[in-house]
Amino acid sequence: MTAGHLLNQTGPDHGEAYARQVSGAPAHAHGSRVAARDHCLSMARAVDRPTGAARYGRMFPGLAPLGTDPQLLVRAGVDGGVCDATAVLDRLNPGRDDATEAAGWPFFGQLIAHDITADRSPIMGGVDPEALRNARAPKLNLEMVYSDGPIGSPFLFDVHDPAKFLLGPDGGDVPRNQQGVALIGDPRNDSHLFALSLHMALLRAHNRIVDLLREKGVPEADVFDKARITLTWHYQWITVHDFLPRLVGAELVEQVLAEGGQWFAPPAGQAYIPLEFADAAFRYGHGQIRHTYRLVDGGPAVPLFPDLVGFGPVPADRRLDLAQIFDLPGHPPAQRAKRLDGRLAASLIGLPEQVTGAVDTEAYRSLAVRDLLRGDTTALPSGEAVAGLLGADPLTADELEQSWPQGTPLWFYILKEAEHRGGGDRLGPVGGRIVAEVLIGLQRADALSYLSLEPDWQPVLPSAGAGFGMADLLTLGLAGRA
Repeated sequence: MTAGHLLNQTGPDHGEAYARQVSGAPAHAHGSRVAARDHCLSMARAVDRPTGAARYGRMFPGLAPLGTDPQLLVRAGVDGGVCDATAVLDRLNPGRDDATEAAGWPFFGQLIAHDITADRSPIMGGVDPEALRNARAPKLNLEMVYSDGPIGSPFLFDVHDPAKFLLGPDGGDVPRNQQGVALIGDPRNDSHLFALSLHMALLRAHNRIVDLLREKGVPEADVFDKARITLTWHYQWITVHDFLPRLVGAELVEQVLAEGGQWFAPPAGQAYIPLEFADAAFRYGHGQIRHTYRLVDGGPAVPLFPDLVGFGPVPADRRLDLAQIFDLPGHPPAQRAKRLDGRLAASLIGLPEQVTGAVDTEAYRSLAVRDLLRGDTTALPSGEAVAGLLGADPLTADELEQSWPQGTPLWFYILKEAEHRGGGDRLGPVGGRIVAEVLIGLQRADALSYLSLEPDWQPVLPSAGAGFGMADLLTLGLAGRA
């Protein structure tokens, strides 16, 4: 029996063995129902987390740090610099900087980043890159959603039904304390409306899976564990088979799945986050943020910041119809993401204080400045050096549109490479290779992921088409609003 039968069988199966693999603890009561076993963490127990925190590392340890004059980085990233999209926006026809993919995909990428990384070191100065520690386990295990489960994090769950997540009073927001702070597994998912809406979609999907399992007669003591495994494996599947092909191309995904990573293939239990990924390649999504968004069909278009900033209750007139940012069955096409071209929308060049906190230098309100300085602080190599190592044709000076005397910062190089080698729709050979190898390699290094336990597993949740994808997960979540 396989984990793929979680929703089709009520007796012992691979999924149950999977849950028992990490605990032999008895069941305990919680609230009005029998709660999940008292480890409650199935795939992310506190004892499984790295002591101190997980480490970062180098994907290309033989390459020398670039080292760029910080003032040059600041000038490139501030208002009017080469990373500011405002200067060229007026020269574009309507829709000219729209990408092929829907506007929600970079926000899904942000949730993945929150799931596998949490670096709390300062933006500049005094940071030894080798001493950086990751406050997240480097696994795509939805720790950002489940935290420590119904026992370790009871405030996340319904006291009357602890197998389910607690939602806000009318289901349109997450639970909050009396000061409006979100009671969720990762506070970063409350930073803006789109991250929060996707977080809520995951909560609702879990709750709907609980209903489906109960309808199948799964014993109550097993419901939470099986629901968590089911949602996590489908999330992992979407990352590999829906998200990555759109971002790096199906051919590269299939190559890495078949041949393994050439530059990132950590053994089981020894995963780490490459700095080239965390501080450059997987910050690509900043370049896909649109200038403005509609939240509902026919509604006004507003910028992400400050209009949609989070960290407080979601007003009824600021709730998002997910069909506006993802292509869902039965709905018109969603808004598209911004084309990747090395430029960031104005709302990211001047972030509000709710996002940045107090800053000593006004330039630090620019996300582009932060991204450029971060790569310098963590001693990343140049984009040209990585391209040379991978055997990729380097970008020309004309393609870069900016003079970088010593070499191009890796983050900026990857964005410009996407513009000129990926048509503005997907990452090029450098960025694509880093992202594909890391997201697949992390799953293969996780002994509890579907790629490790059952690489031929197929999704079992309802799907509208031939294959399960993000649209199906969101549709499931919409069915679980109650």
